[in-house]
Formats: sequence, C-alpha cells, structure tokens
Amino acid sequence: MNLKLKIWRQKNAEDKGAFESYDVSDVSPDMSFLEMLDVLNENLSREGKDPVHFDHDCREGICGMCSLYINGKPHGPKDAVTTCQLHMRSFKDGDIIVIEPWRASAFPVHKDLVVDRSSFDRIIQAGGYVNVNTGGVPDANEIAIPKVIADEAMDAAQCIGCGACVAACKNASAMLFTAAKVSQLALLPQGQVERHSRVEAMVAQMEEEGFGNCTNTQACEAVCPKEISVTHIARLNREYLAAKASSDNI
Repeated sequence: MNLKLKIWRQKNAEDKGAFESYDVSDVSPDMSFLEMLDVLNENLSREGKDPVHFDHDCREGICGMCSLYINGKPHGPKDAVTTCQLHMRSFKDGDIIVIEPWRASAFPVHKDLVVDRSSFDRIIQAGGYVNVNTGGVPDANEIAIPKVIADEAMDAAQCIGCGACVAACKNASAMLFTAAKVSQLALLPQGQVERHSRVEAMVAQMEEEGFGNCTNTQACEAVCPKEISVTHIARLNREYLAAKASSDNI
C-alpha cells in the first residue's frame, strides 16, 4: 500500500506545532501501525531528517504507551484495540491518515506525538496503598469473594491508563480512568479500610491536575481499548458522596 501521512510535529509544550505530510510506500497490510511508523522513521533517518517521536513499549496492548489520535479517533478506527494492535489492513491503498497526540491541558506535549501523562500517575499515588494483610495464597476450592464481584473488580483493573478516555472527552475528563482505579479496590474487602479517604484524595488530585468534568456522553467508554464501562463512574460518584457524608458526620 502507498499512503500519505499528515503527522503533528511539535518541538515542545511551548511550540505551536503544525502538521507535516509524508509519503510511505510498499506498506504491508500485515504491519502494525507502529511498524509502519518505524518504516517512516527509518526513511527520515536515512534522509538526515528528524524522525517522528511517538511513545511505545510492550507493543502487546498492555502498557498503554501507544497513545495516538488517528483519523479523529483515539487508537484509530477499530474498537477495543490499542494503537500497537491496529494493523494496516484496516486502511486502503492511497488513504490519507491524520495522526495527532492526545490534546488535553493535563497531557502537555513533550515532542511530536509524545505527551506527558504523569498526571495519571499522581492520581494513582494519591490513592495510596492497601494496608490490610491480604494473607497467603488461598486453597483452590476456596472462593473468598463472590465471582460476580471479582469479575467486576477485574474488569475495572484492566484499565491500562492510556488516556484515550481523556482524548475522546470534549471536557478532557479523567473520570473513567479514576473510576476504574477506585472501583477495583472499592469492590474488594481488602480495599475497605481506606475506602473513603482514597476516593476523596484521588478526586481531589484529578481536579488539581486540571481534568474536566464528566460530559455523560459516554465517549470515554466508546473508545476505551479495554472496554471499561461507565458504570464505574456511577460507582465513583456514589463512593465520593458516601465519603463526604461520612466526613461531614465526624
């Protein structure tokens, strides 16, 4: 396949940035999207030009680093995949592909397509640790937690913190991310000790980072590569109200 790429190039957070066009040829449909960018960068390096900077790590859909806005959608046109899991067979010969970084004030651009998502790390850090002794490995036939609860907690724990939810939200809200991190512990008995302090601290940090409010349009759920449900946002709101009611009564 022969493709034309329109890629956002930006030197740093202070630079205005602009789109630049590149042609790539002989792209195999079996290439991943990141492999296609690797080919582009090899060509640019041979020409003595600055390669396009983009984040990547595991390339297995686990780490959440490969965060690209592709043709107006986080992670590209396919549902429930990260950018590294997107293959070029999802495009056609002659296509024009527009590639941008996440656009949110809480995710400042480092360079080109690389954004600083350390705000997510600080939200998690604000939640603290689980202080209870979780014990040893249980017997195989022991079910300490009902399966429906364990499954829901695991669904929330699947969040890889890629930031697609923020990128898709017109308010750049981090509610789905924060809700997933709150839910995975709020659902389990081990997370009950710090339940109220955790949600208050994480929401406060989320607001301090400059993320917007939830829009209730469910765009976050639609683009989440792990299909995290917005029902976790409803739980976050309940947890937060309960924490505030408890602290008000003290």
